Amino acid sequence: MPTSAIDAISPAFRHTREQLLQPFRFGQWARLALVGLLAGELSSGGCNGNFQMPHRTNHFIAPAFPHLDPVAMAGLIALLVAVATIFYILLLYVSSVMRFILFDSVVERSCEIRRGWSRRQKPGLRYFLWKLTLLVAVMIGMTILIGIPALIALAAGWLSNPKQHLVPLILGGMVVFFVVFCFVFAMAVIHVLTKDFVIPQMALEDLNAFQAWKRLLPMLSLEKGPYAGYLLMKIVMALGVAVIVGIIAFIVILIMLIPVGGFGAAVVLAGKAAGMQWNLYTITLAVIVGCVVLALVFYVISLISVPATVFFPAYSIYFFASRYPALAALMNSAPPMPEPPLMPPLPEVSG
Repeated sequence: MPTSAIDAISPAFRHTREQLLQPFRFGQWARLALVGLLAGELSSGGCNGNFQMPHRTNHFIAPAFPHLDPVAMAGLIALLVAVATIFYILLLYVSSVMRFILFDSVVERSCEIRRGWSRRQKPGLRYFLWKLTLLVAVMIGMTILIGIPALIALAAGWLSNPKQHLVPLILGGMVVFFVVFCFVFAMAVIHVLTKDFVIPQMALEDLNAFQAWKRLLPMLSLEKGPYAGYLLMKIVMALGVAVIVGIIAFIVILIMLIPVGGFGAAVVLAGKAAGMQWNLYTITLAVIVGCVVLALVFYVISLISVPATVFFPAYSIYFFASRYPALAALMNSAPPMPEPPLMPPLPEVSG
């Protein structure tokens, strides 16, 4: 009988506890944090803040770029956009391979990044191509859903004099918002179903994402209720985990940033006393240091989120294994967790 969304929670919790705590291995915990971060499995509540730049920011930045040629500025912006695009595509590929490494880590109860990276290049590349296709589809869809109504409103003259067309603009905006929300929600569901139920098929068989989806669709049509319940349970649990991890991460990061902020302030004051000024080089150095600190913060959050990083893939695996025989066979053949060593018996005290 297929496992329900509720029945899969208990074995996923047990799996997480055994993998992470029986016994506790900090090396595995640290590797899982890195894999989870790069695979996009990071779960946190997030911290929202309203940060305002000083009103005289231009007097702070302007001396760093005196008499900058607009052509040079345009070239610099184009270079930054190109570098950011290349970095994003590279990170997208790395996350695609790391998704399979995370799957292997949960199934095998052992995280080995180097071995996983060498053996998961082919399915990782296929998943990368799927994500690029989905990204293009999202961009095209958003362009159509927002661009066509905007062109209609522009052609009708609603945007030239909006005060006289408030009713159609408001009603049209509500319709567009609802349609865009449904589209984004559908894309999010496709993403979740792909990483939870398509990735196992790609990992265990020589399939690409489209072939795996072709297999998954009949399963979804036959069990609409169980899969909908799975998505609902995952949303509820993800919200609960996000709140808990967010609170813990906020406290830990606040404690961590106090000495970091103090050290940064001391460096700035020392540089100012030495006569250093903000220029292209010092601003570049500050940006690099800021990126390093930000990466460290994300890794700390990922360390805190390791239980969730293991639990949610385990939850999807235990739910899907009863519906996918190849995954069930793999789970049944997975080596059991090693038992902790027994303490030697205490010597008897002769009276």
